Amino acid sequence: MMYEFTDDYLTGVEQIDNEHRKLFAIANEAYELLKDNFVSDKYDYIREILEELRGYTKTHFAHEEEYMDKIQYRRRFSQKIQHAEFIKKLEDIDLDGIDENQQETLLEILDFLANWLVSHIKKSDTLINK
Repeated sequence: MMYEFTDDYLTGVEQIDNEHRKLFAIANEAYELLKDNFVSDKYDYIREILEELRGYTKTHFAHEEEYMDKIQYRRRFSQKIQHAEFIKKLEDIDLDGIDENQQETLLEILDFLANWLVSHIKKSDTLINK
């Protein structure tokens, strides 16, 4: 496991924290796939991870935004923009191009996810209840 959900990622909102844990689990799934030398063709697995990530983040962002609206969180608009950018980035990943560069695609997904998990959750989401 490469990505560990520690206390400094907690927002104090149980549903959001549980959903963040799930995002960490998906990131770890992608990392394990990257490191798995026994699977030579990873295309189907990459597609599955991407589709899960796309679906899950949309659900999670909807929950998070609903909560921020409810408490009138003052940074909710910049949060919504960041969420939309994240979703667009996931949707822009060319599924047809994955087959040629499987390891490279996995690395890109992991870099993107790792950056998001650290910078967005730790630096933005944890401020929601402050």
